[in-house]
Amino acid sequence: MLALGEGDLKAFEELVGRHQAWAWGVAYHFLGHRQESEDVVQDAFLRLLDASGRYRPTSTLKTYLYQIIARLCLDRAKKKQPRYLDVVPETPASTLDAPGAMEKTQQAEAVRAALNALSPQQRMAVVLRYYENLNYQEIASALGTTTKAVERLLARGRDRLQAILKTSEDF
Repeated sequence: MLALGEGDLKAFEELVGRHQAWAWGVAYHFLGHRQESEDVVQDAFLRLLDASGRYRPTSTLKTYLYQIIARLCLDRAKKKQPRYLDVVPETPASTLDAPGAMEKTQQAEAVRAALNALSPQQRMAVVLRYYENLNYQEIASALGTTTKAVERLLARGRDRLQAILKTSEDF
């Protein structure tokens, strides 16, 4: 990032190559739409490029990028942009039979719907904790809050997810 701040565009290519896949995963798990996730990640890297001259390594670059992506996703949720409904389930294992694959797809859709029912802050905390395996301090840093607030967000999010999924016929 410091090399990028000095104008080294090869460093930008390397940053994108290293971080693009997980960044897209965060955005996709939050937004649930492929194209919208790509837009958020592209915007995040453009913001990273724009901030490269001002960047000071007070935390890891990954944490800094989590902050940018979290803000962009939360901003989209606040603006209440239209929700896209394409759900791309994970590819079922070849050992599953057709009914097993269908059940897995239905479960993925139920989880996506339950995630969408959470508040944006809860959803982002859940995505960062359970999809990205961040600890509470890293989540707090990405969301600009305290670890205690993260604990509350996750507790409420888990309770709400459990209640929603319990009423779902798919579980």
